[in-house]
Amino acid sequence: MGDSITCPSGLSGVVRGMKVREERILVDRKLAKAGGQLDELLAACWEETADAGPYTFEADRPDWSKVLLGDRFYALVRIRCATYGPDYGFSVICSDQRCRARIDWEVDLRELPVRPLSEGSRKLFLEGNRFPTLLPEANRHITFRLLVGEDERRLPNLRRQAADRILSASLGYRITSVEGVEPKDKRKFLEDLSLRDAAYLAAEFERVDCGIETSFEIECPTCFAVQRVELPFESDFLMPKRAPPFPMSTSTPGVKLSSSSRGNSTEDPGSS
Repeated sequence: MGDSITCPSGLSGVVRGMKVREERILVDRKLAKAGGQLDELLAACWEETADAGPYTFEADRPDWSKVLLGDRFYALVRIRCATYGPDYGFSVICSDQRCRARIDWEVDLRELPVRPLSEGSRKLFLEGNRFPTLLPEANRHITFRLLVGEDERRLPNLRRQAADRILSASLGYRITSVEGVEPKDKRKFLEDLSLRDAAYLAAEFERVDCGIETSFEIECPTCFAVQRVELPFESDFLMPKRAPPFPMSTSTPGVKLSSSSRGNSTEDPGSS
């Protein structure tokens, strides 16, 4: 029995928890290098579509490469809930230099605030994914786009190739046009952009997009200091920290032993 979910854009359907066979997706290094793990996992665990939201799909199955990142992440979180339950525990160190105690915290992933896709954003997305705004300091109109699954595959390469200019490269990837600037001159324009305008753009990207709010405040139980943290997504978010013991049986006449009966276990398949 799957869980019915409605993503921030209105895409809705049924997801199921991960099965043992999905382990191959999580440990596939070729898929990880190509950025295809999430597409494979989402496709495997999405059982049916109730409402396609702002998307057009063939055969009632989402094309995850065309789905907004906010929807993809929301579906992934709900798949995790369906697999292990909604509670997710993690640890952080108190930010107060006089304390530095370890804080063990647990959140219900279902209760993380969701930012829905507004009607205005949905309309612009359907009309070609072009969002207009005016840079306050440069005083130029620009258009930018929301990111989808196929962008998620490209971004790691972009960050590696533009490690020394990651901010201008990231802005250039999302900005589709700049008033009075030819495409060949866009990079120079962005490198000359003020940090005030860059911060404004980052806020605009978030304002019109959808997703889950993963930043929240926690209180240290030792010194009672309050700090804002970003929900950490460790390696065990989708894979258990340790796999069950692997039953490596050996048979001798009249005797059958297994490693689990001797207290032995293998390493976590995801640790290699």
